[in-house]
Amino acid sequence: MQVIPMLINGKWVQGDGKGLIDVVNPSTGEVLAQLKNASKEQVDDAVRAARHAYESEEWRQVKAFERGQLLFQLAQYIRMHAEEWSLLECRDVGKPLTQARADVEAAARYFEFYGGAADKIMGDTIPIEDGILNAVVLEPVGVTVHIVPWNYPLQITARSVAAAIATGNAVIVKSAEDTPLTTHALTKWFAGKLPKGIFQHITGLGRDVGPFLTTHSDIDHITFTGSVPTGIEVMKAAAQNIVPVTLELGGKSPNIVFADAPMEQALEGVVRAIIQNAGQTCSAGARLLIEKDVKEAFVAQLVTKFQALKVGPGEADVDMGPLLNKRQYLKISTLLQQAKENGYVISGGETITIKGYEKGYYIQPTILDGVDANAALAQEEIFGPVLTILTFTTIDEAIALANGTDYGLVAGVWSKDLDTAHYVASRVKAGQVFVNNYGAAGGIQMPFGGYKKSGIGREKGFVALRNYTQMKNIAIRYTTPNLDRE
Repeated sequence: MQVIPMLINGKWVQGDGKGLIDVVNPSTGEVLAQLKNASKEQVDDAVRAARHAYESEEWRQVKAFERGQLLFQLAQYIRMHAEEWSLLECRDVGKPLTQARADVEAAARYFEFYGGAADKIMGDTIPIEDGILNAVVLEPVGVTVHIVPWNYPLQITARSVAAAIATGNAVIVKSAEDTPLTTHALTKWFAGKLPKGIFQHITGLGRDVGPFLTTHSDIDHITFTGSVPTGIEVMKAAAQNIVPVTLELGGKSPNIVFADAPMEQALEGVVRAIIQNAGQTCSAGARLLIEKDVKEAFVAQLVTKFQALKVGPGEADVDMGPLLNKRQYLKISTLLQQAKENGYVISGGETITIKGYEKGYYIQPTILDGVDANAALAQEEIFGPVLTILTFTTIDEAIALANGTDYGLVAGVWSKDLDTAHYVASRVKAGQVFVNNYGAAGGIQMPFGGYKKSGIGREKGFVALRNYTQMKNIAIRYTTPNLDRE
C-alpha cells in the first residue's frame, strides 16, 4: 500500500504523526493509499524552507517570463497525462469520469492562464510634482499557504498555486486528507523544477495539521476553501499575526426561474447545478426559486428529469457518483429521513445500494418542496444532491428569497426579459450571477468569491493575482543636473 510522502525542503519525507490515514475510493470503499499527519516540527521546517527559498538570490534571479514558461510546461504535461490524472481524480473523489476530465482540463487552463499573466503584472506611476518620479510596484507577498478542500482537489490547488507562483511567491499546499492523489501528482512534477522550498506539500488531518500552518508567525498569506466554521477559525488564527486571508466558503445558491424563462434550458441548468459532483460543490444551485404561475408544470418536468438520472461509480461515468465518505453519507441520510418524516420529499430521498459497489456511499438526487424559507433545509448548506424549492409571485419577493440566507456565492436568473434579468442581477447579493445559464463557478477568467459568509476576496481571473502581491510606493527625488560642470 502506497503511503503518500510529503515534499519538504526538496526532500520526500513521511509525516511524523502516529497511525495511518486511509485514502478511500468512495465508489467502492477500496483503500487507494494512506498518509500520515505532519508534525508541528515538520510544518516549521516547511515554513523555514519556504522563507529561505523565497528570499534566496536563486529565486530572485528567475525572471517573470521564466516562471510563466514553467507554468506553461506544467499545463502541457497535465494534458499529456490527462486520462491518467482524470482516473486519479475520479477514484479519489468519486465523481463521474467526464467531470474528472473537465477538472483536469481546468487545472491545465489555470496554469496556462497564470503562466501567460506572469510577466504582465504591471505597476503604475503617479504624477506628484516636478522633480519626483513616483512608482507603484507590485511585489510578491512571500510565503503563501494553500489549504485545499476535498471536493475539487486538483482544480482548487491549481487555481491558487498557479497565481501564487506566477507572482513569485513560495507555496505550501496542505491537501485534504480524503483526496490527496492529484496534489501528490502535481508535487512530483514540481519537485526538481523549482528551487527547493518554493513548492512544498504537507499532508494530514485538517483539524490536526491545519492550525500548525494557520497560526505560524512566519507566513504571509493564507488561501482557504472549505466550510464557514473552519473559515472562521482560519481567520481568527491569521488575525493573531495580521496575516491576510482569501476565503472561499459555503453557499446556498439559488436558481431563480421566472414565468418567461427559456424552460428547457432552465430545467437542464437547474438539474446540472445540483447534481455536479453529487452536489458537493460550494457553488451548487441548491435552491430553486420558481414563479408560482409556472411552478406546477416546471416541477413536474423536473421530477421526471431527476427520476431519469443514473447514479453509480465514478468510472461508470453516469450522471452522478457517490458522496465522498461515510461522514457525508450519514449526515445527509439523516437530513433526508427528517425531510421524509415532514413530507417534504417529492423525488428521491433514499440511499442506494449498487450491486458490486455495496461499500460505496450512494444516495438518490432529491427534491424537497413545502419547506419554510427560514427552515434549516432552506438556509443551511447540505453539500449533497438535495434541491429545495421555494415559490414567489413578485420580482421583489424573488430577490428577498435569493438574498435571504447567510450566503452569497452564486445565483442563476432565468428570464427572456432583459429588464427583469438586469434588475434582478443588480440586486442579488452574490459574487457571480448567471443569466439563462448556470456556470457553477464559471470560467477560469471569471472572478469567483462571495458576499456575506460565502467568503472574503476573489479567486480566478486577473484579480486573483492581487491576493499574492503587495503594493509598494517608491518616490524618487531628482534635481536639475549641473550641465556646466568642467
